[in-house]
Amino acid sequence: MKHSYISLVLLVSAIVVSSHSYSKNNAPVRENIYLGQKPPGLTPKIFAPNLIKKGFRAAAAAFSPDLKEFYFRRRGGEYKKNTLVFIQYKDDQWVESVLPPRAGQPFISTDGQVLHLGKTYRERVGSGWSEVKSLGAPFDDMPIMRLTASSKGTFYFDEATEIGNIRYSRLVDGKRTLPQSVSKEINTGKWTAHPFIASDESYIIWDSEREEGYGDNDLYVSFKQSDGTWGAAINLGDKINSKHQDSYGSVTPDGKYFFFHRSYGSRGEKADIYWVDAKVIESLRLQK
Repeated sequence: MKHSYISLVLLVSAIVVSSHSYSKNNAPVRENIYLGQKPPGLTPKIFAPNLIKKGFRAAAAAFSPDLKEFYFRRRGGEYKKNTLVFIQYKDDQWVESVLPPRAGQPFISTDGQVLHLGKTYRERVGSGWSEVKSLGAPFDDMPIMRLTASSKGTFYFDEATEIGNIRYSRLVDGKRTLPQSVSKEINTGKWTAHPFIASDESYIIWDSEREEGYGDNDLYVSFKQSDGTWGAAINLGDKINSKHQDSYGSVTPDGKYFFFHRSYGSRGEKADIYWVDAKVIESLRLQK
């Protein structure tokens, strides 16, 4: 038992390979949540550019339920491949660390105990995370990019295929149901990916490349109807979408802000993370 405990401590300690601190003296820290940033209004603005951008590609944002941990993927410069980075509020300062080895697209469960990374995940161990684990069959054989989960444990995830397909799997009596495709309203277009399911499953957000869009990938939302079916796909409009790739939408755990990232460049090699008041989502419920 003693040997196992020591091994666990070493494992958790080894997860963080580098870190940098941002104190109240050198960063615009206003609160101990949202990296101390001034909240946006109804016009999207780049999130914490002085802390996370740094000339690199920053994408795929995810918050812990207490809003004191921020996860995203960085690439460029010294980061030759996508690298999973997290910034945590500790001892009255924001501390940046790298979480190796897998840089999957992050999502944290509503209870804060699981860090999903596509078809793999980590479990909370003290103040750190366990080693990477597999979801097992049938997910092992699926090219999952992003997986999000509702408070009931229902998985919504995509598949990295030529067209893309969003599926869901419910948790019934502790067992996973076989994945099923969501509605045709959602799985339409040249490319459909990166779903985000609301904690109460009342709406789903994803991105898709469609003829009626504003450019490349656009962000869409669909609201759950009274009969349990998904409503029409609603484009988030030209304040959110652009001629570039607008994707990976999500609403923060407190329901206040909508996050997404915009990729640009000849091959989408650059990207910025944006945030905006979540009223932009709620206002679309009238169109459902």
